[in-house]
Amino acid sequence: MDFSPPPTDRRTMWLGVLCGAGSALFWAFGFVAARHGVLIGMSPLVLSLHRFVWPGLALLPLVAANGLGDLGGLGWRRGIALTLFGGLPLALWSYIGYVYVPLGHGSIIQPSCAAIGGLVLARLFVKESLPPRRVAGAAIIVAGLAVIGAEALHTMGRNGIVGDLLFVAAGSSFAVFGMLLRLWQIAPMRAAAITSVLSLVGLPILFFTYDNIAAAGFWENLLQAVVQGVFAGPAAIYLFTRTVILLGAGRAALYPSLVPPFSLLIGFLTLGEVPSLSQLAGLAIVVVGFRLTQ
Repeated sequence: MDFSPPPTDRRTMWLGVLCGAGSALFWAFGFVAARHGVLIGMSPLVLSLHRFVWPGLALLPLVAANGLGDLGGLGWRRGIALTLFGGLPLALWSYIGYVYVPLGHGSIIQPSCAAIGGLVLARLFVKESLPPRRVAGAAIIVAGLAVIGAEALHTMGRNGIVGDLLFVAAGSSFAVFGMLLRLWQIAPMRAAAITSVLSLVGLPILFFTYDNIAAAGFWENLLQAVVQGVFAGPAAIYLFTRTVILLGAGRAALYPSLVPPFSLLIGFLTLGEVPSLSQLAGLAIVVVGFRLTQ
């Protein structure tokens, strides 16, 4: 992947902007669709399988062509580690969280914890410098999360805290996944293919969740298969990777900060889920923190 300075060509710049905004939009659709699925009674297990089974089956021939014996030179130990932090378990933490808390909590907490976790891990493992501006940004993000966490405690009690902690786990898991990609120099699309294929180990769950799948109906399952398995998965990763290539890593890192506001807007328009004042305040604080950490 090319991490050279951002290009100056206007057409290339706008293409990069569109790819970055598209990746954030697709990730936001994934959050909203997951919340919708939980609201209509779909099991988080079913949603997680939709996220990985379809891309896993589609990409299996590609991974097999590169050598299943050692996962194309990556090795099974590394492949399993990537899958534990960026595969089926990550989706489970995220989707189960929506059983306990509303859309605003998950769509803000998970990306925020991924950003903070990425900063901490980069400092610990690659000795990346943390100038005062980035430290201040991280502290501001934590303050925004505290606002949202206080709402969970006061209005939802123990269930709210459980839901928020599940999103903390999901965001932290994604941060570890990103650091492993960096340490092992693995292209994001290759990692997406391998984690999707190895997540097929969850296929036996289908036997225990068949009734839930059938109850949801064809169109609801198709919606989740397309949004989770295509848009929020490989498509979003591809667009974000293109953004890094076209604009450079620094500018591309800004686009995940669009996921929370996109999620809240789409959730309001499609689900009628109105964010609370605490969620909007937390979002505003977190977005400022995101900007400072880049």
